[in-house]
Amino acid sequence: QVHLVESGGGLVQPGGSLRLSCAASGSIFSINGAAWYRQAPGKERELVATITSGGSTNYADSVKGRFAISSDNAKKTVYLQMNSLKPEDTAVYYCNYEIRERSWSTTENYWGKGTLVTVSS
Repeated sequence: QVHLVESGGGLVQPGGSLRLSCAASGSIFSINGAAWYRQAPGKERELVATITSGGSTNYADSVKGRFAISSDNAKKTVYLQMNSLKPEDTAVYYCNYEIRERSWSTTENYWGKGTLVTVSS
């Protein structure tokens, strides 16, 4: 089994910063990539940022230049540094990992339970 634990959400004023973390543990042979998604109230879940096992990153247009995704492979942890936060960034943020549990396993997607980010004055 694989477990993902997110942390770092909370209330922040517009223009502020937060850093989200997502640590993976359990039966992990390899991690192919990771991503952060978010879901605002009444809206569909959307992709925020991705990172490959080689470190290549990609971002939604709405967060480019403000958010940065990174990973610590030794700690099996992915981060999302969020700067210049706006009220429209308010959402539940979910981490997603592409993991192979065994050398012979197929790659599966695993999700964290989500952490709430609220941007408000």
